[in-house]
Amino acid sequence: MTTTARLADPVRGGTSKSPIARSTLVRKRHDDGISEPSSPSKRSKVTFDSDVEVRVVEEWEKPPVVIQEEVRRALQKHLLGDDSGYRRVKAIYTAKEEGHDEPSPSIIRSYTLALVNNVSSLDKTCSDLVQAVLYSDWLIQSGDYVELYLRFLANLATSQTVFLVDVFRMLVGNLTTSPLFSSPTLDEMITHHTRIYARTHKGLQYLLNLIPSASRVISSIVADAFPHESDSKRTCIVYVRNLLKMIEYAPELKADTLALITERLVKVDVRVQVDLEDLAEDVGEEIPQITDAAPESLQDSEDSDDESNIDEDEDPEAQRTKEIVRNVKKTDRLLDILFSFYDKSFSTDSVKSRTAVLDLLLSQFSTIILPTYRSRHTQFLLFHFVQQSTAYIEAFVGLCVSISFDRYRPAMIRQAAAAYLASFVARGVHVSSETVRDVWDYISSELARLYREHEPTCRGPDLTRYSTYYALVQALLYIFCFRWRDLTANSDDESDDGDLPRIYSQEHQWSAEEIQWRPGVKETLRLNLYSPQLNPLKVCSPVIVTEFARIAQYLGVILVEHRLASNKRLRLSHFAGSRGYSTPNRETALSSRKDEEHYHLDGYFPFDPYHLPRSKRWIREDYREWSGVPGLENKVADRSDSEEEDAEDSNAEEDTETDDLSE
Repeated sequence: MTTTARLADPVRGGTSKSPIARSTLVRKRHDDGISEPSSPSKRSKVTFDSDVEVRVVEEWEKPPVVIQEEVRRALQKHLLGDDSGYRRVKAIYTAKEEGHDEPSPSIIRSYTLALVNNVSSLDKTCSDLVQAVLYSDWLIQSGDYVELYLRFLANLATSQTVFLVDVFRMLVGNLTTSPLFSSPTLDEMITHHTRIYARTHKGLQYLLNLIPSASRVISSIVADAFPHESDSKRTCIVYVRNLLKMIEYAPELKADTLALITERLVKVDVRVQVDLEDLAEDVGEEIPQITDAAPESLQDSEDSDDESNIDEDEDPEAQRTKEIVRNVKKTDRLLDILFSFYDKSFSTDSVKSRTAVLDLLLSQFSTIILPTYRSRHTQFLLFHFVQQSTAYIEAFVGLCVSISFDRYRPAMIRQAAAAYLASFVARGVHVSSETVRDVWDYISSELARLYREHEPTCRGPDLTRYSTYYALVQALLYIFCFRWRDLTANSDDESDDGDLPRIYSQEHQWSAEEIQWRPGVKETLRLNLYSPQLNPLKVCSPVIVTEFARIAQYLGVILVEHRLASNKRLRLSHFAGSRGYSTPNRETALSSRKDEEHYHLDGYFPFDPYHLPRSKRWIREDYREWSGVPGLENKVADRSDSEEEDAEDSNAEEDTETDDLSE
């Protein structure tokens, strides 16, 4: 048997002996601090230090180099139809809009930097991603991020021109209202708005310098973004101020931008005038009571609307009044801003610059203001600034004269030009006597030509056929009422204060025989006012005709009372009816009056008194108020007293006769 077998077999026949025990030394753990080796089948016990901060790392928080590669692959796969990575990139910029937690500024910066480096891959198919980046909250980020974002806009606009309009539309849109910002103090809010607009202007200036041809694109964008006339005052004021700031660094946009502002201002201005007239007609109030009733507008700021909401349950007339007052304040504030802007332009030492600004104003007048019916206040920009120089006055007067006499112009335009000419000459304080006489002579010569042309074939007064003729006659009557002193032979003899001849002062007692009229004044009036066929006294505005008749009779220049008396029996509708106008079947006092008003020349003169409280200060020293004729009112009062006494005597006699008959 082998040794191995013997060891394996049990011990037979006797008691087995235990193997020899070897002595072992078992050391306790506490003896020397050495622990027993752990069994391979047991897990180690893990403990955590409570002082260590535990943070779960978000999946999208990746190093910039990883984000760079992610964006590149996402754009590549997007072209192949795999949009999973593309949507993740887009979500970075739409998280706030979709109600998710926004990524950290560092992550947004890394993704924007990656887009800058991959902008060549942003074609039309990436339009939604581009829009998400364009309308992200870049304006409220750090200054470093704004610089990076502007680099993105520049790269996008130059390499992907399909997005050029979108880039400028986003920037111009930020000039209207700034992003919502809640602040406990007004100063912080104003500071926030100022920073927002400054960054927007920085972007516009950077891109316009980089892409000069973009000026053609931005003009239409600026027009489209202009607030509607029904928008709040603050919205309009903020936008206009920003446009005026824009043309400082983009002078190539100056003409179009100023014309746009004037055009939109005229719309609000006309709306105010029409609403005021409608309200005055309905409730019987005077227009100045409405416009002068808002002195608080002097304290208005463009950062506060000061516009109360209209209560639907409120009386309709009260709602209309509130709406009118809001538009009046808006017009007043915008005009004050424009007056200030143009004042700086006309204060420059450069004659060339001042002339260029004057040309802009004259262009806006002929293309925007003049063709607009019932503009009420906007034209006072010209009224004020053309009176800065004799040459400017001559330029404006010459423009009005040329338009009024241009037979190729529409009749309404010629008629409006005549009204502007007369109103400016009559109301302008700085319009010299020489200019008044020159304008009188111009109009007289044109009237003589029109008289020779129309009188032989004229069958009666007809505003439709001879509108230009009547407009020029009314212009003469209006000028005469205000500037009759300048039409006298001794109008060059100035008083000690350099204003009026001594014999025409309010204190001087004089008679009509003292006045010597310049050659041609009486002849022009007699030729036209005594015309039996054209009969302008019947067609011109009754208010102007009546005032002229009073002054002319008192001054002894011409007597028209007999003509006015005979005109009371004349119906203009009879003459106009032969040219297509229908007459009422049965004429009543009311229908006759309404029809006659329709055939009268409108008594609109564009430089009538200015009532906007804030901007009125600009024209106060340039405007001639109505002063009347020395002694005329006293004579009229004496005549009225005499007529009342005669009426009382007549009534007394009638009472006596009645008593006699009763007896």
